[in-house]
Amino acid sequence: MDPPRPRVTRQVIGFLHRNVWQRLPHAQRRRAFEQVVAWLAPRASRRPDPGGPVTTVGVFQAASGLGQSARLCQKAIRALGQSASVWDVSQALMASGAEAPNPDEVGLEPGPGILIVHVNAPILPRALLALGRKRVEGKVIVGYWHWELPLAPASWKRGIACVHEVWTPSRFVADAIRPLAGDKPVRVVPHPVKLDLPVAPKTPAGTSSEPFKVLVAFDLASSFARKNPLGAIAAFRQAFGDDPGARLILRVLRRDAYPKGWDDIVAATGGAANIEMIEKASSRREMLELIRGVDVALSLHRSEGFGLVPAEAMLLGTNVVATNWSGNVDFLNAGNGMPVDYVLR
Repeated sequence: MDPPRPRVTRQVIGFLHRNVWQRLPHAQRRRAFEQVVAWLAPRASRRPDPGGPVTTVGVFQAASGLGQSARLCQKAIRALGQSASVWDVSQALMASGAEAPNPDEVGLEPGPGILIVHVNAPILPRALLALGRKRVEGKVIVGYWHWELPLAPASWKRGIACVHEVWTPSRFVADAIRPLAGDKPVRVVPHPVKLDLPVAPKTPAGTSSEPFKVLVAFDLASSFARKNPLGAIAAFRQAFGDDPGARLILRVLRRDAYPKGWDDIVAATGGAANIEMIEKASSRREMLELIRGVDVALSLHRSEGFGLVPAEAMLLGTNVVATNWSGNVDFLNAGNGMPVDYVLR
């Protein structure tokens, strides 16, 4: 019988945790954690075998662009008639808020196949570690990544070592990642945007007694400055003032993620009666109906990796007014929308 472990071990670990680890700056702790996880995570096999099912890995339960990216990918693979399954890493990466995937589709067996992992480079090693080495070994690993600045951070190199190639939703993101990718291919694979639920036809413009409606949708956990809701509010107020014949709808998620941003939004609206805020997380159907029901989807963003809301609005027949820069320029132009000029600073 093995002797009991000495209690001093737990005491020493607890002491080090309280007096060393927790006293390190948060950024330093995060870097150290990511380095350890990257060291432990499975590496891309030298001779992978794609001759097996395609598995989409992602945060399927996240009400975010990354979550929707994984969901769209899985639906597209299924539509192509491929042998496909999903593996949800929402719990492992502490992401939730949307519906869980269909249990009948969930599965990942050891052996050959392809993994399309919708988790950005810095935390991709953590996702692969959650999958387990046996499930990952021998498979082709594709990292489907998003980024919203002209150059991805050097820390993304840790994710490069774990994949065989990288997919991005736009040329903008591909150009940001290529300098770090070395000899790994970086391919532009746009989101397969489609109406996956029946939505009532759009009311023709000018035939309704409803106010002229403008929608701005954003998540306060997704870079307040980048989404630039204050710019959208200022533009609406400059155009319409307090006119009751126009209404601005602000669909805001996770206000607690950035309380100052929320306070700035409230201040910018000035208590205007023609500005409405929706904070409740929407189902897929509710979000599509909301986009369909407005006259304009407005995105005065400072940068987008793709722009799912503008793309879905165009598909639904809703006019799009958006900044003429970054990922959305792949599909938005003066012939099909209203791109807004900018000055890059």
